[in-house]
Amino acid sequence: MITFSYQARDASGRIISGIQDALNEDNAVTSLMSRGLMVLSLQRKAVSARSRKRKWSVKETDLVLCTRQLATMIEAGISLVQALTALYEQADPKRQRNLRHIISDITTRVQGGETFHEAIGKHPRVFNRLFVSMVKAGETGGLLAEILDRLAGFLEASARLRKKVKSAMTYPVIVLCIAFTITTFLIVRVVPIFGEIFSDFGAKLPAPTQFLIDLSNFIRGEWYFLLLGIGGAIFGTRAFLRSKRGKQWSDRWKLKLPVLGPLAHKIAMSRFARTFAQLIRSGVPILEVLDIVGGTAGNYVIEKSIKSVSENVEKGDNLSVALSKKPIFPPMLLRMVAAGEATGKIDTML
Repeated sequence: MITFSYQARDASGRIISGIQDALNEDNAVTSLMSRGLMVLSLQRKAVSARSRKRKWSVKETDLVLCTRQLATMIEAGISLVQALTALYEQADPKRQRNLRHIISDITTRVQGGETFHEAIGKHPRVFNRLFVSMVKAGETGGLLAEILDRLAGFLEASARLRKKVKSAMTYPVIVLCIAFTITTFLIVRVVPIFGEIFSDFGAKLPAPTQFLIDLSNFIRGEWYFLLLGIGGAIFGTRAFLRSKRGKQWSDRWKLKLPVLGPLAHKIAMSRFARTFAQLIRSGVPILEVLDIVGGTAGNYVIEKSIKSVSENVEKGDNLSVALSKKPIFPPMLLRMVAAGEATGKIDTML
């Protein structure tokens, strides 16, 4: 999206000035004329350094809708630039400002000679490697509309899976919060009452009971130290988990949790199979597929395993053999891949 400053004459003959956002100069003139203005001068405004450095992002629902609509228009025979222009014009200037900016930038790059996958690759926060690679394969094979339609379906399925996971996690989180609140109330309000009763008896209290009373007294009397300690622990933990070593430790730990570990593993394997199938079906070479799938795994342990699989495949192993060397891949997945290799339909089996 380009911002222009203009001077124009309205229907009453009065000269007015203002700014107009548009894809290009012709689009800006057309927009102003549609408002009943006769353009006298039009100049492109300089883009601020802050705007150039800004990393734009869009909602997932907007991305899915745009991908689906773009696929439909290209399938109908509309050129890519015309389809992108239509998407830009229908996007809400206020609610979808980021989306308009990204579409405008992509359109400008395509008009300047870049391929579509090169243009969207300039916005990695919106279009990940999977998206870019599938579009590249679609452009190469002349199947861009079909690939975009598959991508829209893939994004919708991924969104549904994330929604299900969030729904499944909501109840345990609520239970933990309630349990923490009740425990805190008992320690701060109820335990002191029993402490006074026991002290009146003058009897020696059992160690666990005495510990609860001491803990209650500490929380009530030195609560600011407790808050400071909790804040420091949270800050330190977040800093550690953001480091490379901390992320590796966290990813290993996630897969070993009693209940959540198997769930995280199944989600990761589902993502692996779904992404792998989409890329293979789109005609992406298998080594590139493994590289992309590993980069989008979201878990260090799985990413490392996929990298090892890629190295073994590059040395000459069949995919099923390379996968079987890593225990993280379940037997069912191995059997499906082996069957897919035998029939030449790995994407269908996955």
